[in-house]
Amino acid sequence: MSLLRLEAPVPKISVTVDGVNYQDEVESRTLLVHYLREQLGKTGTVVGCDTSNCGACTVHLDGRSVKSCNVLAVQADGREVTTIEGLAQDGQLTPVQEAFHQCHALQCGFCTPGMIMQATDLLNTNPDPDETYVRQQMEGNLCRCTGYQNIVKAVLQAADNSPASEQS
Repeated sequence: MSLLRLEAPVPKISVTVDGVNYQDEVESRTLLVHYLREQLGKTGTVVGCDTSNCGACTVHLDGRSVKSCNVLAVQADGREVTTIEGLAQDGQLTPVQEAFHQCHALQCGFCTPGMIMQATDLLNTNPDPDETYVRQQMEGNLCRCTGYQNIVKAVLQAADNSPASEQS
């Protein structure tokens, strides 16, 4: 008696990543972080813990930060993803990226892309945070080098330089 083996069709997705539309076949179990890195070459999105604990893989999905190791690529179908590579426009760093640079808010750099993506979402949600709010909102992103002081300082500096704060 032979067993009939049915192969599941490979889902096709259409996703906009950093302003470019991609249409790809992906296995239904493929994590967004692996799709971004392996199929699209977006290696700034870092694979850290694969358990959503560290936040190194943070990207924006429809403008909100998510840990891409916790999202399936098929869940991004029809949606917009922004990676660290997609933040700077025309070679101009964003206020968050500039503040991280000026405040030396990195050491080894491993967590930096996820930190910047989380901080950007934080400031989009609350353009005038205090230190306590920043620490609470950044606690899902881990850094093993810096002690967070300069990261918090950078987020607060970026808030001071944000267009919303300049209008105040």
